[in-house]
Amino acid sequence: MLLSSEIRILNQLSSSELSRIRVQERGKFPINVAMSAVNNALTNSQGDHYGCSDEVIPESLQGESTAELMADLSLREREKNLSATYLNERQCVLEKFVSWTDQDQVDFVKTLIRSMCHDQHGQIDAYLKPILQRDFIAFLPDRLARYVLSFLDARWLNSSEKVSRTWRRIISHGKLWRRLIERNVQTDPVWKGVVDKRGWRNFLFVSKEKAHTLIFQELGYSPNVIEQLRNTVDSLEAQHHFYRNLYPKINRDIESLKSNWQNGRHVLSRITCHSEPSRGVYCLQYDDDKIISGLRDHTIKIWQRKDLQCSKTLRGHTGSVLCLQYDDRVIISGSSDTTVRVWDVHTGELLHTLMHHVEAVLHLRFQNGMMDRSIAVWGMISPREINVRRVLVAHRAAVNVVDFDSKYIVSASGDRTIKVWSTDTCEFVRTMIGHRRGIACLQYHDRLVVSGSSDNTIRLWDIEIGACLRVLEGHEQLVRCIRFDSKRIVSGAYDGRIKVWDLQAAMNPRSPPDSICLLTLVEHTGRVFRLQFDEFQIVSSSHDDTILIWDFLEPQPESHALDGTLQQTAGPAAVSNSDNAIETPNVDEAPQIDQQNLEDSENDDDVDDVIRQQQVPMEVVELRVLNERDREDDSPSENDGEYERRHLSFLIASETKLERLSFYGNRSNI
Repeated sequence: MLLSSEIRILNQLSSSELSRIRVQERGKFPINVAMSAVNNALTNSQGDHYGCSDEVIPESLQGESTAELMADLSLREREKNLSATYLNERQCVLEKFVSWTDQDQVDFVKTLIRSMCHDQHGQIDAYLKPILQRDFIAFLPDRLARYVLSFLDARWLNSSEKVSRTWRRIISHGKLWRRLIERNVQTDPVWKGVVDKRGWRNFLFVSKEKAHTLIFQELGYSPNVIEQLRNTVDSLEAQHHFYRNLYPKINRDIESLKSNWQNGRHVLSRITCHSEPSRGVYCLQYDDDKIISGLRDHTIKIWQRKDLQCSKTLRGHTGSVLCLQYDDRVIISGSSDTTVRVWDVHTGELLHTLMHHVEAVLHLRFQNGMMDRSIAVWGMISPREINVRRVLVAHRAAVNVVDFDSKYIVSASGDRTIKVWSTDTCEFVRTMIGHRRGIACLQYHDRLVVSGSSDNTIRLWDIEIGACLRVLEGHEQLVRCIRFDSKRIVSGAYDGRIKVWDLQAAMNPRSPPDSICLLTLVEHTGRVFRLQFDEFQIVSSSHDDTILIWDFLEPQPESHALDGTLQQTAGPAAVSNSDNAIETPNVDEAPQIDQQNLEDSENDDDVDDVIRQQQVPMEVVELRVLNERDREDDSPSENDGEYERRHLSFLIASETKLERLSFYGNRSNI
């Protein structure tokens, strides 16, 4: 802290005295001027006391260097001999001060400052200015400076480049724009997807030598020039400009992607499967390289994303392939032939056939739903060593879909109920009731369950309390497939439409119903059987024998065909609300089942009526065949709970196998 008495003496000096001192001390540093003034004033005062004054240092003196003058005065103060009493008291205060919290320390200093006079405020201000205005980045080693600036986001990094040449050099030579992009790619799936799809990953996560070569090749330089410029300042500057310009390109793509989802702008790619005479693509799953589909003609087809051509056809099932999943090792498929088959994802070799169910396997999640009203839990030690470990029996109609995580197994059935089980113990937890007709599809994640039904509605549930949070209406026929992420719900139905819903609006009870449905996509000419989506696209399959890829990242018009199987169109093939009707599918394309002939249709592979209810029109679920007879009364029974507990008490338990299966299932792309 500055010596207040010395500053007060300066304030007491007249303008003539200050001017005389300036003439006498011309050419000396401001500290000398100040000290001469202080010494002269002390000599003339002869011990007079100088108190605080309203006078200020004249402008003629302030103009020299007030900040330096005050800083040097503080040095003199530190050199002055202080009394022992003061030093002891100051030490006691400091010991108390450091024991306080940061907030308390700041409050104490503020209180202390408020108790000072104006001149003392000036001393403190002069003392703090050199400290606060110091370029701390410039004083750091480059490595530490780069580390500090690497925490800035794009806006602040852009501003920091303009602070000084030193800051810009640290940012450019430290490749901080590249680091920022790489950090976003590692933490944000949208950034990762855009970079991968645009081919910019080649320039990321590589050595500086590799980056130098790639960037100068991109700029059109010859190999000789590229080598000459290696490890030069020009190379560093070129890389800096490349990544600095790349960041806004990626950001514009992301903003465009958000806008395209809102407005329905997309590029549509179409795969025609040519599965005559048994038309229909019942299930699919995809990644960046391939789409795997299960067809009514008993085959599994693998399509390459780069050209949408079929690279493999897997044969072995003797019935329609109704469900499938795969990971980096195997494809697991379920069929109306009652089997679950395991295939090598790379070679297409059939590795294993699981035979447990007596009727069609309707859904699998590496824990599969089936028409015999049970859920089988299989332990997978290896692709060739798989054993059934648990059988969960509770539903009174076909189990159409099952989902799970490390806490719960959730199943939905034609009996209109959703049942929840403990993953650890397989004990029954609760039944969620609300749908008026059979439930065809469901997804569960992080407390939220979203289900679609033959009553044409979608329901959102809280799995912890079993309560229905919202009912979404808009589809005109059975809701056959549904998926959701943190932003959207996407549903497909037998009306041929795909709807995109705002999940956050749906979770808000104050949101009006007409604000929840964002898009209605109309391209399929038959029933929509299955869909998946991510931040960039929706992939759907239908009874019309096609797989459609709705790409929202590239809305620019394009059109071409590959061997007659791929068509790409651009623009919003979408309607904004559910009042826009589409053409009803032809009867030949979507065969209707005669309810009077159900007894004679056990060998029919059509997936059009597992959920049937007493005196209710035929209903369709996610994956099904015509070989299930109805109960006389499928309404919920008062004894359902006892029935479930009685069966669960006889389940075979194997915690290790279930944990392995759950982990394996969670690795899948579904």
